[in-house]
Amino acid sequence: MSAQSPTQQNGSAALAPHSVEVRVAALPHQLPVLRGIAGDIAMREDFDLDSIEDLRLAVDEVCSTLIRLAMPDATLVCRYDVAESALRVVASVVSASSTGPRTDTFGWRVLTTLTSSIDSTVETRDDGLSVVQVELVKQRGTAVAE
Repeated sequence: MSAQSPTQQNGSAALAPHSVEVRVAALPHQLPVLRGIAGDIAMREDFDLDSIEDLRLAVDEVCSTLIRLAMPDATLVCRYDVAESALRVVASVVSASSTGPRTDTFGWRVLTTLTSSIDSTVETRDDGLSVVQVELVKQRGTAVAE
C-alpha cells in the first residue's frame, strides 16, 4: 500500500491538495484498508455517522466488485477527493473484461442508495486490456433514510 503525496513520483500528475491515492493489490484482504481510509477521511471532514457508514459500505462494495473483475496480480487504485461538501471516490483496476460492473444487480441498487451519485466507465487500452473505473460521490449529510 502506498499513499501518494501532491508531488507524486514517477512523473505522474500531481493530486489536488485534498486528495489521497492508495494503491493496493486487488485482493479481498485489502478491503478493510480501503474502507477504513474512506471512513477516516469522512470523519475528519465532519460527515455525520450515518453518512460515514454509508460511505464505508459503498467503498467496500465498489472495491469488491472491481476485485472480481481484476486481472491476476492487478493493482487496485483508489483515490479519495475531498470537496467542500462531498467526498468523491474513484476506484479502478485493469481487467481482461471489456464490460464494467453490472448495473442491474441488487449490489448496484444498494450502491445507488448509499451514495449521492455513482457511475462506471471502461476504457480499452492498446494492449487489449481494459481499465474499469467506478466513481462515487457522497454528499455530506445525505445518509440513507430509515
